[in-house]
Amino acid sequence: MQVDLSHRIETGMQTFPGDPAVAVDEHATHEEDGFHVDAVACGSHTGTHVDAPSHVIPGGSDLDAFPVERFAFDAVRVDCRDLGARDPIPESRVPDADAGLAAFWTGWDAHWNTDRYLDHPYLSPEAAAACRRRGFDVAVDALNPDPTPSPNARDDEPTGFQAHHALLGDDLLILENLTNLGRVGERFELRAYPLALASDGAPVRAVGVDRET
Repeated sequence: MQVDLSHRIETGMQTFPGDPAVAVDEHATHEEDGFHVDAVACGSHTGTHVDAPSHVIPGGSDLDAFPVERFAFDAVRVDCRDLGARDPIPESRVPDADAGLAAFWTGWDAHWNTDRYLDHPYLSPEAAAACRRRGFDVAVDALNPDPTPSPNARDDEPTGFQAHHALLGDDLLILENLTNLGRVGERFELRAYPLALASDGAPVRAVGVDRET
């Protein structure tokens, strides 16, 4: 079974605060031009996407430094749905598994395109460090593995994108804004091939292939 784990790219969709707005507009129409073309304007971290090290690491690798097979992941799903708004995911949740990627299932995709989506659970610095030690790439069904700025931010939250630096600084990849993780099993293959951009990140069409069916 293959499951689409991607949010649709569309005008006005949610982005990280301050990122470029997304617009999908008609550029040519059948009636006027005899064919249809859309003009798409968006940032490199639009929707369901992958972060390259250069996103936060000066001189870090862009996406085109990684071979295409690097974007097919042996994934383990980690159930974190019991955590609430702006709760840290503790180190104890990082699995001791023979896998290449840890997909943290918070259920926060249910709040996509709402203000509440900004207040997702996040990886504690200790959890991010454990993922780095175990060589895990990381995926989240939320806006960010770090806390996202919002009016509800707490004074004791980590600052400085610590999870991003821990992972991307070791050439591990981060995938953000997944959805539908409840439709795959605990072990699955995640295929998330980015657009062919020499960039710090790019949208992906993320697909989960369940290994339990």
